[in-house]
Amino acid sequence: MSAITCLNPGAASPSQDPALPHVLLVVDQFPRALGGGERIVLKLAALLPAYGYRVSILTFAVHPQTSALDSPPCPVYLLPLARTYDLNALRAGIQLRRFLQLNQVQIVQTFFESSDIWAGFVTRTLSSAKLIWSRRDMGILRTRKHHIAYRRMRNMPHAVFAVSDLVRQHCIEVDGIPSARVQTVYNGLNLADWFATAHTAPSTQPHITTAGNIRPVKGHDVLIRAAAIVLQQFPNARFTIAGEVLEPAYYAELQSLILDLNISQQFTFLGGIANLRDHLATATIFTLPSRSEGFSNSIIEAMSAALPVVATNVGGNAEAVVDGTSGYIVPSEDPAALAEAILRLLADPVHAVQMGEAGKLIAAEKFTNEAMMLRTTNTYATLLAQR
Repeated sequence: MSAITCLNPGAASPSQDPALPHVLLVVDQFPRALGGGERIVLKLAALLPAYGYRVSILTFAVHPQTSALDSPPCPVYLLPLARTYDLNALRAGIQLRRFLQLNQVQIVQTFFESSDIWAGFVTRTLSSAKLIWSRRDMGILRTRKHHIAYRRMRNMPHAVFAVSDLVRQHCIEVDGIPSARVQTVYNGLNLADWFATAHTAPSTQPHITTAGNIRPVKGHDVLIRAAAIVLQQFPNARFTIAGEVLEPAYYAELQSLILDLNISQQFTFLGGIANLRDHLATATIFTLPSRSEGFSNSIIEAMSAALPVVATNVGGNAEAVVDGTSGYIVPSEDPAALAEAILRLLADPVHAVQMGEAGKLIAAEKFTNEAMMLRTTNTYATLLAQR
């Protein structure tokens, strides 16, 4: 029978301060290479106590080499769940109900499909806790059963946090969630950390970079083809990709493409970056050639580092990058358009610096931890005030 176990018993118990409302963040898994969603879960857990909430995290799977447990900000619980529709899932549901009751959980906020659908269903049918879905993409990883479940459960969440306006629109139009329940909550950064990092990009060798784990949706092959075009005019430019290899077959395709285009001397895969701020401080231009996005953390990180950004017109990219002001928005799957935008920045470095500074100001106005937490906790308070 599935049992909930605490993975960090030394962490503060959520029952130590019963006067504070208890929020449970539920995420499908903590993989070896954390993505933006898992990082936001950990960030929320770290920030919520300062806003008057106690918090715990529940997940269904943990990779033994994940960094999520290096210094987690709250108790992290594991409820092993391989499937959401068998007898073990029913038993796990009973365990989750018991956990919610014993720990007096008042808000359950879910991330990704299994958490939204399975944990959301258990929360609404077996407890009195308020349910919030956190929608972070355009449904790119969904199967047919996910589409059906989201439609049938459209009235279950008390609120839905969409990571961009385009994702919000998707929730309303595709999933049928009532519009009054869906609000946009952009990812936030502690901008003081980013603004304290000096920009050290060399002027003699342009450095074009991107950040994202290696998988097809990130469009690294498009960047490689664009790089070959850029290098014809700026042969001293260098290109880097920061990110863990999640799909080895795709990584092998990228390596072959680089060899075929004869640009291996100017293109480097850096692997996972422990300190992205220091890496971005050495860059000239940031690119995001994604095929699909909800809202990219790396874009606002690049903007906070005063880099001009060239991003594809998918997801919330155009909500962060002001085309022609802080960078350029280009069509997806178009290496020529991506290359043209990069070349425009390289041809006018003074304007490129001005765009980077404009992006830094935009990030300071819209994409702060404070803005993210204010919207989040205002919704918490509204839901808790309801009977």
